[in-house]
Amino acid sequence: MTSYLGWKIDYGQPVGEPAYLAPGSVHWRVNKNPIALAVGGVAAVLMEFADARIRAGVWDHSTFKVDPIGRSRRTGVAAMVGVYGPQSAARRVIQGVTNMHSRVAGTTPSGEAYNALDVELLDWVSATAGYGFLNAYDRFVSPLTEAEKTRFYEEAGPIARLYGVQYSPKSTADFLGMMEKLGPRFEPHPIVTEFLAIIQSGHAAPGTPKFLHRALARASVSLLPPLVRQKLALGPEYDLTTVDSLALKAAGKLADRIPVPGSAPCEASLRLGLPANFLYLSQGTQARILAARGPAAPVGAPEAAG
Repeated sequence: MTSYLGWKIDYGQPVGEPAYLAPGSVHWRVNKNPIALAVGGVAAVLMEFADARIRAGVWDHSTFKVDPIGRSRRTGVAAMVGVYGPQSAARRVIQGVTNMHSRVAGTTPSGEAYNALDVELLDWVSATAGYGFLNAYDRFVSPLTEAEKTRFYEEAGPIARLYGVQYSPKSTADFLGMMEKLGPRFEPHPIVTEFLAIIQSGHAAPGTPKFLHRALARASVSLLPPLVRQKLALGPEYDLTTVDSLALKAAGKLADRIPVPGSAPCEASLRLGLPANFLYLSQGTQARILAARGPAAPVGAPEAAG
């Protein structure tokens, strides 16, 4: 998708305008991979739906019930523009998301009031997305070192704050601490299994073999911390099989090597004067290209978010 809320998003223009994160960031490496985004994104939604306030807000105030695929794609666009888009486009999209959230409020079926701009909810939604993408890439595409995982969490903070997030986890341990705090609120609900049924149906990508959709759903469940999976009552029918794992890993590794012309990662690289296939080169080659540009190039350290 190249638009959001009617705004055209051009990842290739203006030439030279930096993103909020640099091409050498872990986010640029992780977010280019569609398998990591798909598996991690579904896992994030499951973790969010564990909380009745978020589940009610999404189900009652968005198009998720009638167009879950479209809604999920729009969420993916917001994530991509925050990583690869020019800062001006990212700010516009993030402000649009915030404006929408300002109109989302109500009560859960049990009568508890919620508001989408509640800091506790914003913090959790942001954290689940990062946790999902990071761990999906690590498990199904290419293993990451602990130092790289820590960098990923640290990179996320400035963009998260643009959304109104006040606490962004700095490590997996931090994330698990957030989860433990919210854990008593988590509960199973038919919406969770309905969502997984939609994922397994294959409607998201009709040209993809159906078994891969089933594998994607199971892989997403496999990423859930044990506490979340237990609270959601997702039993052995969602266990990831060896065949599932092998198929997703093969797809993930293949996607990590093949640039897609016109995609956000390729267009963003060109915008910053890098080869379109920059992110699909070896880590050593990427480092040499960035080093050759020198410290004055507009692609060094991540830009400040404020």
